[in-house]
Amino acid sequence: MDQKIDYVFKIVLIGDSAVGKSQILSRFARNEFSLDSKATIGVEFQTRTLVIQHKSVKAQIWDTAGQERYRAVTSAYYRGAVGAMLVYDITKRQSFDHIPRWLEELRGHADKNIVIILIGNKCDLESQRAVPTEDAKEFAQKEGLFFLETSALEGSNVESAFSTVLTEIFNIVNKKALVADEEQGNGSQAPLTGKNIIVPGPAQIIPTKSNMCCSS
Repeated sequence: MDQKIDYVFKIVLIGDSAVGKSQILSRFARNEFSLDSKATIGVEFQTRTLVIQHKSVKAQIWDTAGQERYRAVTSAYYRGAVGAMLVYDITKRQSFDHIPRWLEELRGHADKNIVIILIGNKCDLESQRAVPTEDAKEFAQKEGLFFLETSALEGSNVESAFSTVLTEIFNIVNKKALVADEEQGNGSQAPLTGKNIIVPGPAQIIPTKSNMCCSS
């Protein structure tokens, strides 16, 4: 069945290899998880359509899928993105220590007002945790990022992570469209894909710890 799409939002997944980016994408797009998943070379993307405030929103999620080992993520990958998921593995401290570098690259290539969420994946492996939740929470707060811990294996908080980013983008776009309509006086909305989106101030951190951690 054909479905009317009101908005298309491009979201990019970035972070070190083997932190679970492809699994997060697979869990969100198809509700699947593969224990024998192999690294994919190149860029892949999946789509999923959600309803936000009675509007049909297609999320187009891009995964770097192996390019990060060659540091070959280009500006073309980020072009038109209005949201980003910055992923690390809570059991690998190095993947978290590399987050500032990924954030710098993201901000260097993407629109400066892109909506970003920091994702600590694999929180089902609590016994192997190498990155305290508070460390990530503090970093996210300092950088003005949303933050959640997820488990692609169990599906914990994956839906919430995407919903958080997409809802924030949706709200920003609608506020901007309202201002544009008032200025133009014609009630029309400009195409959204690839346009700059103005974020009114830093993003708010999701407040309750129960939302940020899944139970092991």
